[in-house]
Amino acid sequence: MTTPDSWQKSSFSGSGDGNNCVELATTPGSVHLRESDTPALRLSTTAGAVAHLLLRIKTGFHQGTPV
Repeated sequence: MTTPDSWQKSSFSGSGDGNNCVELATTPGSVHLRESDTPALRLSTTAGAVAHLLLRIKTGFHQGTPV
């Protein structure tokens, strides 16, 4: 498994090096997520799974129930 070396944080997290944001990195075939205050703990998935999750959030479906 390839280790990501370039992590990015959301612009919604504000500026500076604060430890209260979710960071994202990509490697060939994978998307990696971590919380800045626990960077050793990482979630790895596929771009398709992240796209599906974001679509479900944007369309208002959570846990199978429309919001």
